[in-house]
Amino acid sequence: MTITHSSIVESPIDEVFAWHERPGAFSRLAPPWQPTRVLVESTSLENGEAVLGLPGGLTWVSRHDPGGYDPPRRFVDTIGADGLTSLPVRALLSWRHSHEFAAASDTTTRITDRVETPVGSRALRPMFVYRHRQLADDLAAHRWAASLGVEPLTIAMTGSSGLVGSALSAFLTTGGHRVIRLVRGVAGGADERHWDPMHPDAALLDGVDALIHLAGESIAGRFTESHKKAIRQSRIIPTRRLAELAATASDGPKVLVVASAIGYYGAERGEEELREDSSQGDGFLADVVAEWEAATGPASEAGIRVSSVRTGIVQAAKGGTLRLFRPLFAAGLGGPVSGGRQWLSWIDLDDLIDVYHRALVDAELSGPINAVAPAAVRNAEYARTLARVLRRPALLPVPAFAPRILLGEEGSAELAEADQRVVPAKLELAGHHFRQPVLEDSLRRQLGRVIE
Repeated sequence: MTITHSSIVESPIDEVFAWHERPGAFSRLAPPWQPTRVLVESTSLENGEAVLGLPGGLTWVSRHDPGGYDPPRRFVDTIGADGLTSLPVRALLSWRHSHEFAAASDTTTRITDRVETPVGSRALRPMFVYRHRQLADDLAAHRWAASLGVEPLTIAMTGSSGLVGSALSAFLTTGGHRVIRLVRGVAGGADERHWDPMHPDAALLDGVDALIHLAGESIAGRFTESHKKAIRQSRIIPTRRLAELAATASDGPKVLVVASAIGYYGAERGEEELREDSSQGDGFLADVVAEWEAATGPASEAGIRVSSVRTGIVQAAKGGTLRLFRPLFAAGLGGPVSGGRQWLSWIDLDDLIDVYHRALVDAELSGPINAVAPAAVRNAEYARTLARVLRRPALLPVPAFAPRILLGEEGSAELAEADQRVVPAKLELAGHHFRQPVLEDSLRRQLGRVIE
């Protein structure tokens, strides 16, 4: 059986093919709802191979066929084998995937995926719809940056292996930027440097155009004294050390983008619309975020453009709250939390990536940035929407005592029961484009439930 999917993207053929050749392309095109992860990315579309991890410890080896390599018009991959974990897939499934590119005009390209496999089109079509949309959106974002005169940058990044960091790294490298991962273990290769958060090496940021700082202890869990200490210590001192280093580096970054959170506004703000200039709220997270953002002071005082990305509740199939909620709602056990009246300020993962990208390249943007979708929803509406996407009822309200058992009184109040109606005022003023401004569209795209 041959399955074909085709669309046109607003980029010339050479740029489209080059995007596919860069590191991160495989990761950017992998649908988030599929139970796979990229273990090894191919280093060549001509004769390289990528390895995907599958459930049960199995692997899929995607091997490029030199005979099908015809840049910028085509490359081909088939199923290969490399070790025992890949043999069952190779034995049970045939697959030949031709990626074809044709110039539709000087500035547009027709992309065609042609797959020979026994797998039916019903199973594969959502994947190709996702891939083509993802490619078009990523190319549009990079095209916008190029219109600002942005040249390829060398970007140092902490937290590059996390949910946001891995997606952001892949987005940046496919756009032609170089990402140097700052890792706490032994550095492997030219694109990694060892980073001691408390005592960073004086040469850590040499030759770097920009620094993105994402690392920090997860806030999920009970707010015990030890957990709260870890949250604070993993953010404030390391951020200050990096800011001080950036401020004194002779050949260091001109831009510093730091992860932050809407926890700055406090957990109980009710109907108030919270913009970047709104007052700090009360509570542990509000105090931590305020200190966290203040820790960037040495960099801004040295003339470095600093942005703090105040992130809302990220919608991503492979992480965050959606990953936790999905099995409950899929089993028909989901519902609104603690009455469901509280506001939930959310953002799609790819929109968050775009916010980081904008903070990186837009010279007019600095200070705190609310990284949330244009329209917050109430908790009850979120529950109804997720249930509708999964085609399940949402009839079981979660009483307030349930998250308090798991998170404790303080953790539940600041996380599960938080009531924050946050507005992306700076982004809207800048005319920022959101890929997924509507919650249901975001959830359908993340979970592979798109309605065409």
